[in-house]
Amino acid sequence: MLAASNPIGSLFCLALLLAWLLLLVRVILSWVEFVGWRPPVTGPLRSAYDLVTDVTEVAIKPLRRIVPPAGMLDLSVLVAFIIIFVLRLAFC
Repeated sequence: MLAASNPIGSLFCLALLLAWLLLLVRVILSWVEFVGWRPPVTGPLRSAYDLVTDVTEVAIKPLRRIVPPAGMLDLSVLVAFIIIFVLRLAFC
């Protein structure tokens, strides 16, 4: 129960929640791209798209070196979800 004991723990739990939400947004964006949507070349939507991609890539890129791809599926994102889940169980 790290979150209940101090504000640093609460911030850590909030950071894990935000990471989880950003990964979820990235997964949804990849599905939408798969069915044919393309992000605009410029504008606020493109900036948001790039922000989500850049922030989540920091966590996913090292996992891609460890987790082999399974055809078209990127299992590194699933591993990232599992790591966040375990950390939230342990500390929040």
